[in-house]
Amino acid sequence: MEYLPLFFRLKDQPVLLVGGGQIAMRKAKLLLRAGARLTVVARDVCAQLTEMLDVQGGQQIIGEYHAALLDGCVLVVAATDDEALHERIHYDAVQRQLPVNVVDSPALCTFVFPAIVDRSPIVIGISSGGASPVLARMLRARLETLIPNGYSQLGALAGRFRDQVKARFSGVNQRRKFWESALQGQVAEQAFAGRMAAAEKLLQSKLDEGDPEHQVGEVYLVGAGPGDPELLTFKALRLMQQADVVLYDALVSEAVLELCRRDADMVYVGKQRDNHAVPQDGINELLVQYALQGKRVCRLKGGDPFIFGRGAEELQSLKPHGIPFQVVPGVTAASACATYAGIPLTHREHAQSVKFVTGQLKNRTTDLNFAELVHPNQTIVFYMGLHTLPELSGKLVAHGKPGSTPVAIVSRGTAADQKVLTGTLDTIAELQRQAQLPAPALIIVGEVVSMHESLSWFGDDLVEGKNHTLMKVHHDPSGDVQG
Repeated sequence: MEYLPLFFRLKDQPVLLVGGGQIAMRKAKLLLRAGARLTVVARDVCAQLTEMLDVQGGQQIIGEYHAALLDGCVLVVAATDDEALHERIHYDAVQRQLPVNVVDSPALCTFVFPAIVDRSPIVIGISSGGASPVLARMLRARLETLIPNGYSQLGALAGRFRDQVKARFSGVNQRRKFWESALQGQVAEQAFAGRMAAAEKLLQSKLDEGDPEHQVGEVYLVGAGPGDPELLTFKALRLMQQADVVLYDALVSEAVLELCRRDADMVYVGKQRDNHAVPQDGINELLVQYALQGKRVCRLKGGDPFIFGRGAEELQSLKPHGIPFQVVPGVTAASACATYAGIPLTHREHAQSVKFVTGQLKNRTTDLNFAELVHPNQTIVFYMGLHTLPELSGKLVAHGKPGSTPVAIVSRGTAADQKVLTGTLDTIAELQRQAQLPAPALIIVGEVVSMHESLSWFGDDLVEGKNHTLMKVHHDPSGDVQG
């Protein structure tokens, strides 16, 4: 470790900045944010820096640098394009044992500016020791996306309660357990949502209870999206990584499960056709049991939990027990699979509306309002319709939908082995009988499917033919499979 990470307290402390250009302005912004009494010296100071100093109370000296300007300072920064001047400033600062930073000259620095993630009072600094500032900035950008802005308010709330907690719990371990419970549960979630009054009330309640071991359980109903882990929301990822228990479906991909907390209890509760690992009532009971044990439970469901996901039923089972919950939407399969297949669900020329329809009702029938589904200029997306495809396509035609209407089956959408089969209402059932694309799959019906060939961008749309050779499947008006 070439540099020891330290945090300077610069509030009301005199700091000298040599330079008046854009780079100097960026350094000045950081120093002023830290509360430094900043003096800028340069032959010429840019207008933006002058305005910043006027507004925030710094001063500028138009002229040449000289060593006497260092007197009384606690830190000096050099940001000019004069290498000889930089060496002079470095020498003068070292003689006075002052910390000095010279931009773009690691050899002349006794300290470096890190890339900063600012969630004050929580501040994270990332440094490459001057070896690769760009890489440090890239890492900072990654952390910015993973750390909610609410950590700032949460940190401030913890600071306000610090003395009370110290007075309430005499032991270090008790205080640590109390804060671990408070800062990872409902208090934190309320703060992240901006509900600070509720967060403060909850924290006060936990403090009044006086039991650092006590935790109130909570359930996170999280949409895992269609399979591609990069489609997860930031909030979904955060809750997945803090849950004690994860109950997950068959439709949740392995790549998504890999992002859950490593030491969480992983409980498979998947339901597939004619094979339910845990009945729905059993899933509801598990959610209640784990939450009443004080655990944070992540109910991870493929797609979006409120679109054909039975998420509402599961939450209703929590209400009688007073178990708090929150819902994180996911990218629903219709949107994701259509997008990855290059099929826009709406288009000015083809469809002005879209309907999401389950292809199989509770009693395993397809007793749908087909008269409503055959309206022109709309796209229909069938979930769970692969096994009833012949009946679905036949009834649409019977109710007046043209048999030439384009249809696509998107199998394992967004996954590396995604496959797309296109046809028409007249041909799609036979094409699928030959191709045997596996579930999970969506069926998209409408003129927008005709855009698949020109907009396809993900994967190669290959399916396996009868002779076990890979071929792209399409149709011609005769209804024969063409390769």
